[in-house]
Amino acid sequence: MSISHAPPSSPEPDISGISKSVETGPGQPEHSAPDLQPLVPASTRRTRVPRWLRRTAGPLLLLALWQLLSGTGVLASDVLASPGRIAQVGWDLVADGSLPSAMGTSLQRVAAGLLFGTVIGTGLALVSGLFRIGEDLVDAPVQMLRTVPFVGLIPLFIIWFGIGEAPKIAIITLGVTFPLYLNVYAGIRGVDAQLIEAGESLGLSRWGLVRHVVLPGALPGALTGLRYSLGIAWLALVFAEQVNADAGIGFLMVQARDFLRTDVIVVCLIVYAFLGLLADFIVRSLERLLLQWRPTFTGR
Repeated sequence: MSISHAPPSSPEPDISGISKSVETGPGQPEHSAPDLQPLVPASTRRTRVPRWLRRTAGPLLLLALWQLLSGTGVLASDVLASPGRIAQVGWDLVADGSLPSAMGTSLQRVAAGLLFGTVIGTGLALVSGLFRIGEDLVDAPVQMLRTVPFVGLIPLFIIWFGIGEAPKIAIITLGVTFPLYLNVYAGIRGVDAQLIEAGESLGLSRWGLVRHVVLPGALPGALTGLRYSLGIAWLALVFAEQVNADAGIGFLMVQARDFLRTDVIVVCLIVYAFLGLLADFIVRSLERLLLQWRPTFTGR
């Protein structure tokens, strides 16, 4: 015997929740589908400001504030010269040839120190990263020397190498070596072990693994270390050119310090910053060229 909870004459309610199409009669209007508007993300509806304008807005505002403070007398000229005065002095230094000559001397020192530091740091990282016995012999002494401030070694370098170009290049070399060593070593040891196993299963020799698997995998870390090393190279140059220098950007700064010329000092600092930015741009261009196989997130 079955029991029903609804009256026999009542129609069954539609509980499926699915709407059914209704056929229109001859005199009834047809129902047209609603117009759908595409959804546009809020980020694309905003007014796009050119990126170069956004990147230059901050420095331009800082310069305007600097000029305003100097013009109103809030910032005294003997404390810090105005941007207009600095631009005039920089032009005079370029016109008489003293600034280009100093830049050439400083670039030669940085190039020599960077070359020696790159060879030493990369060589030690390869020995320590590829071989366990190399790690046991090399890594501990390098880590100990890394914690010693290279600026504190200037007196020893003067005693060992004299007061010529050798101690200046040695300071830059020491500053470049350790960041490059750390990043190349970390890049080698950060290669996925499954890639090594895949290369071995394909019959690659030890040199083939190093060439086709390990070195390409360590290349991003090596380029990052090169960027760090370039920044430290310019920092080391500032200290190195204080050691009885008779040419270079640091020599101009020492002379300006003796005569309380803040405008010349700021010009030299701007040159240091420009050269460091140029070196970083070159390395980033190398990254885009050499790491085309590795797509990365570039921001939104």
